[in-house]
Amino acid sequence: MTPRRLHWLALVTVLAGHPALAADAAGGLQAGPGEDIVAVACGACHTVDYIRMNSRFLTPDVWKAEVTKMRTAFGAPIDEDAAATILAYLAAHYAAPAKP
Repeated sequence: MTPRRLHWLALVTVLAGHPALAADAAGGLQAGPGEDIVAVACGACHTVDYIRMNSRFLTPDVWKAEVTKMRTAFGAPIDEDAAATILAYLAAHYAAPAKP
């Protein structure tokens, strides 16, 4: 198991073991595939309120840039599979239409 996967597993285990933390991290995200991964991965470093606040402005391409920034500039422990799930969820539930 890679260190990133081990870190991810540890984070999920901690949040799953503390329902109050998990509920706070979820913060009322829209239900859908990937919601749990978004709540844990994004909520580990900041409130998921940022997702709701920025959803009016961020297109799918900008969400992709944001997730990439979190991984590369800030070192978020998100592997390729989780990043793809997060992007699919954000594009489906919180993306502004792409500008023509």
